[in-house]
Amino acid sequence: MYKKAALLFSVVIAFTTLTVSNSFAQVKKPVTKSVTKNKIAVKKPAAAKPTVTKPMIAAVTIDNAIRIKITTDSGIMIVKLYDSTPLHRDNFVKLVKQGFYDSLLFHRIIPGFMIQGGDPLSKNAIAGDILGNGGSDMERIPAEFKPGLFHKKGVLAAARDGNPQKASSACQFYIVEGNMLNEAQLNGIEQNKGIKYSPAQKTIYKTLGGTPFLDMDYTVFGEVESGIEVIHKIANAQRDSRDRPMGDIRMYIEIVK
Repeated sequence: MYKKAALLFSVVIAFTTLTVSNSFAQVKKPVTKSVTKNKIAVKKPAAAKPTVTKPMIAAVTIDNAIRIKITTDSGIMIVKLYDSTPLHRDNFVKLVKQGFYDSLLFHRIIPGFMIQGGDPLSKNAIAGDILGNGGSDMERIPAEFKPGLFHKKGVLAAARDGNPQKASSACQFYIVEGNMLNEAQLNGIEQNKGIKYSPAQKTIYKTLGGTPFLDMDYTVFGEVESGIEVIHKIANAQRDSRDRPMGDIRMYIEIVK
């Protein structure tokens, strides 16, 4: 999302395999003995066979999604990249491996909305420099809109300019802070945008918050799994009239899985 067009924006699951031994205690057949008493044969009743219950094998959940670690002056966030948006995922991973984001700034912050970074011009920017236009010479990423991916608090999404295809910036991104909404507000957004939220999505917007007015206009391609409090800390830092933090907030990004 460039300055020319304003931005409208578990934990790696351990693979636990429960190994259950299938060797069961052998159950001996009951032995019937005859006992003679007063010349009358008396048989002992057979012992009841113990009940053997086969143990259940726990289901294994596999999550091979790539995760990244964003280290900032305000804390650390672990972000899961969605496999359902492979173009954005692979482009982001490529830039991270190149060290592209290291020492760049979160150059635009708005409380209750989002924090934005990834402008390559921000690395050596001095106080007062206008940021947000860097990376415009890089090839855009085609939009990857998915109905199940929405702008709840903590999601990672791609910034963009006003191109009609809604293709994403190759490098600039934002992380949503957002606000909680009510039923009437969500119904209005559904009508205005021609979309329909599931009951679960509405519940998240009502209890966790987000920026639903950006849905299906900007590509969401990941979400913060830990360190979500860092978003609030950065978003509420002191800023100037252009929404740039008064003090530099730098990022360092690496792959953790």
